[in-house]
This record gives sequence, structure tokens and C-alpha cells, in this order.
Amino acid sequence: MTTILFENPIFLEHKVPEGHPERPDRLKALNLALEHERFSPLSRLEAPQGNEDLVLLAHPEQHLRTVMSAIPEEGINAVEADTYASPASLQAALTGIGGAVAAVDAVFSGKADNVFVASRPPGHHAEKNKAMGFCFFNNIAIAARHAQQRHGVERVAIVDWDVHHGNGTQDIFWDDPSVLFCSTHQMPLYPGSGAKTETGAGNIVNAPLSPDTGSEHFREAFKSRVLTALDDFRPDFILISAGFDAHHRDPLAQINLTAEDFDWATGRLLDVAGKTANNRIVSLLEGGYDLQGLAESAATHIYRLMRG
Repeated sequence: MTTILFENPIFLEHKVPEGHPERPDRLKALNLALEHERFSPLSRLEAPQGNEDLVLLAHPEQHLRTVMSAIPEEGINAVEADTYASPASLQAALTGIGGAVAAVDAVFSGKADNVFVASRPPGHHAEKNKAMGFCFFNNIAIAARHAQQRHGVERVAIVDWDVHHGNGTQDIFWDDPSVLFCSTHQMPLYPGSGAKTETGAGNIVNAPLSPDTGSEHFREAFKSRVLTALDDFRPDFILISAGFDAHHRDPLAQINLTAEDFDWATGRLLDVAGKTANNRIVSLLEGGYDLQGLAESAATHIYRLMRG
């Protein structure tokens, strides 16, 4: 397998208040984990900055203008209850989009089998018209639309294993059967959505998990709901909203997974991609707020992508 990792120093310049969980140290911790010699074959490239037109693939122009108007010239500005912006936040967010789009292009040009984009701010809570949950723009939705429009992909599958439900992604693709959205997440938990009864146009598959469950329940839900839906859908391309806050060390949830669970889930998606999607997978970093749990889990995920 050929794996690319997209990164950029601008992601560290998106500043948040002291004590906020979505902090630059998250990427610093991952970078330390990637210093291990097993990652020496990993191709690490600088993510390009995306342009404003890419935002419009998943959001109306008014949403773009609202976010732009919230970016301060100095200091930190509250965009929403838990979502903050600093002077470099727009550039960081656009570079996250640029990295996601470059990742899609890389797998469809044959430069890589799969790609991981280590970016922040995350994206899966951003709805069509609303920034929320640390997210300004929905990177993974934009990547899916780019794959459809630039590369003619007919069936895109998005698998979201962040411990918080990807309400933004669900909102954007609610009535679009060309995109399958599958989510495992803790419920009840922020943002409050993600019930099994939320099915969209038959393309939304939620697998909510109760607090204080663990590997066995996660794997069973993944097999019975996510993998079954993927088998039926037969995607041409798989995108992963790779949050690692379901790890047992994470302070914001109680699902109690281990790095081995993310390795297992990655392996199952590689199997599906090998059958129907010519191995094409793009994975975007979402949550994960304990530095050790994030670094260990994300590194395990990336290494599994490298091994195939």
C-alpha cells in the first residue's frame, strides 16, 4: 500500500482559549508518535490551502461569509458556544479543505492507495448553515462532493467513528442517496443527534452506543450496521471521519475503546475498499482530546493504512 499523510504548520496557528480540548497540542502529540521508525516509509506532504469556492461544494455562500466575518484581527473570538476563531483560523480551515481535496486527487490519480489528513479545526459537526462543535466547514462533505464532481464517483461512503455524532455530515447528505453516511457514536452525548430512526433517504445508518460500553459492543455495531450497509451499497470510494475520542482515556466520552479497536475498524474498511473501491480510502482527523490516546490511536490507524 502507498499511503500519504498531508499536514501543514498552519494547523498549529488555529488558536483556542486556554483549557479548550481542541488545541494545537493534539497535532504535536501525533507528530511525536510519527517519529517512530515504522513510519519512515510514510510520504508526508504539505497540505495546500483550498479556496473559498471549495467551501461552496457543501455550504451556501452566506455560511462562508458568516464564518469569514467572525475571524478576528487579533485575539480569540467566540463564533459559537464552544467554537472559537483566531486570526489564522480561516487559513487553517481552508488548508484543511485543501488537504482533503488533495487527498481525494491523490487516490484517484494513483499517487496513493490511501491518505490521512492531519488537520485542525475538525469538520464533521459543521452543518450546511452552521458552524458548531469546534468546526467551521465540513471537510469530509466537501471531499465527497469534490470526488463526485471532479472524478465522477457515483457512490461515496462516509464512515464516522468519532465518539460524537457527525450531525453536520448527516445534515448535508440527508436526502442524497449517492452518499452513504454511517456513524458509530455515544448516545446520549453532544450534539444529541444520531438515533437509529434517523435514516434520511435510506442512506443514513446510525449505530449509537451506550455510555460505559467497550470494544465488544463497538465491534458488534460496526459489523452488524456499518459493514452490512457498506456491503449493500458497494462504494466506489470510502471517506473516514477519524475521531479518536472513543478511546478509553478521552475526557469527553465513555465508550472505552483501545487503539486496537481502531486498527480493527481500519482493517475492515480496507477490506471493503479492496473489494469495491480499488483500495481508495481518504481519512480525515476529527476529534480525540486525550493526547496519549489520540497519538496512540491515530498512529495505529495510519500504520494500518500503510500495511493494507
